[in-house]
Amino acid sequence: MRKIEEVLRLHYECGRSNREIARTVQVSPSTVADYLRRARLAGLTWPLTDGLTERAVDAALFPVQPASGVKRPEPEWAAVHRQLGRAGVTLDLLWQEYRELRADGYQYSAFCEHYRAFAHALPVTLRQSHAPGERLFVDYSGQTVPVIDPATGEERQAQVFVAVLGASSYTYVEATRTQGLGDWIGSHVRCLEFLGGVPGLLVPDNLKSGVTHPSFYEPDLNPSYQELATHYGLAILPARVRKPRDKAKVEAGVLLAQRWILARLRHHRFFSLAEVNGAIRPLLEDLNARPFKKLPGSRKSVFETVDRPALKPLPLIRHEFAEWKVARVGIDYHVELERHYYSVPYQYARAQVDLRFTVSTVEVFTKGERIASHLRSALPGHHTTVAAHLAPAHQQVAGWNAQRFLDWAATVGPQTQAAIAHVLQARTHPQQGYRTALGILRLAKVYDPARLEAGCRRAIQINAVTYRSIASLLKHGLEQPAATPAQASLPADHANVRGSAYYH
Repeated sequence: MRKIEEVLRLHYECGRSNREIARTVQVSPSTVADYLRRARLAGLTWPLTDGLTERAVDAALFPVQPASGVKRPEPEWAAVHRQLGRAGVTLDLLWQEYRELRADGYQYSAFCEHYRAFAHALPVTLRQSHAPGERLFVDYSGQTVPVIDPATGEERQAQVFVAVLGASSYTYVEATRTQGLGDWIGSHVRCLEFLGGVPGLLVPDNLKSGVTHPSFYEPDLNPSYQELATHYGLAILPARVRKPRDKAKVEAGVLLAQRWILARLRHHRFFSLAEVNGAIRPLLEDLNARPFKKLPGSRKSVFETVDRPALKPLPLIRHEFAEWKVARVGIDYHVELERHYYSVPYQYARAQVDLRFTVSTVEVFTKGERIASHLRSALPGHHTTVAAHLAPAHQQVAGWNAQRFLDWAATVGPQTQAAIAHVLQARTHPQQGYRTALGILRLAKVYDPARLEAGCRRAIQINAVTYRSIASLLKHGLEQPAATPAQASLPADHANVRGSAYYH
């Protein structure tokens, strides 16, 4: 359902072609065309009507229809082949015209397969032409910039992000600490602010931060990268693996950045990332203002006259970087993020959920619906609990309650039962201790119950009744208290004994 919504958004809001949408949402072009056709027949547009459920949309788009064994009418393949030689004519366009005349004709994939069987071969090289403000190509330069830590003297390599607009070749370059997801998203935000507008399409390489699973047929975008595209109202079309022609503009931009910017900085010593970017900016302005050799104007002048007017305006709110993580809710109705536990409604105990977290907030989603939201905490081992998330009779939810843990612990021994009681009583809500109690009791499956009993006794003595402490005691064989060696008595006439008279 999320893919269908993304197809509708990219088609109606972004105006992308079926092939571009197909590569973005990881389906075939015929599937995109089928979704759009079904949406038109069902009267659905973008944005969807408020209150329209996923089940209602699914029923409207995919009604049950009887199978048909009618033979498909054949188009005139020779005419199709001749029409493909004309500018702007595509197989998709010819297929749509064919389907308008023959509603019971081939689907798009079968249409293409039969045409290729007729034509035997198609041209493998396509000269790229770029519409104004349409495509922004992004990549990292293979060359890095050394940055020296002034405190330690350690030298680290800063990565170089490069972006190039398709029509004007207007270039943006900046240095980042890593190629990680946070730096990748941040570079895109700063690049769009540098351009002062939003292009229609992003064409990245198959970097792990942007494309989780590169594929010729179905590249899988990182959720944070997809969220960036939704915020700015653009589409993402990753280049094919090992196909540099798909991003020839940025390949050339990387080469120019290495020659006209990084090469000029090779003798400089930098002690911070800000110094690197401060040195890059004037060289970048010089690169964009440098006149073309064979064409009139420069990258900057063509950008001002061609690309800038075609860019969409930036949104009023700056994009905030957020990461996503798949997690499972525990029996205590809490989900873990970086060793802190956040509550969700008790109905979702044991459910698999999606976490969306920024520097300040943590949101929990299931099937696209937000079920919880919290301020982010950096305290490990602590809980953030909303009282409304607890069940009316929370002690009996799903059979897990404090008494059940105490009865289980009693089968091991009184010391274990005392440790579990301490864990449950030390929390504001007993449910917050369920996870720790379950972990302690499951140690009896790894170690002998007698050793667990001794470990709990030792943990109570040293006031360290936690799962990690008890597991560490058992792992290193420290559950028994160390014996205090008896002190040997010294002879009374020893030369080093001063005697009691010395202290008077």
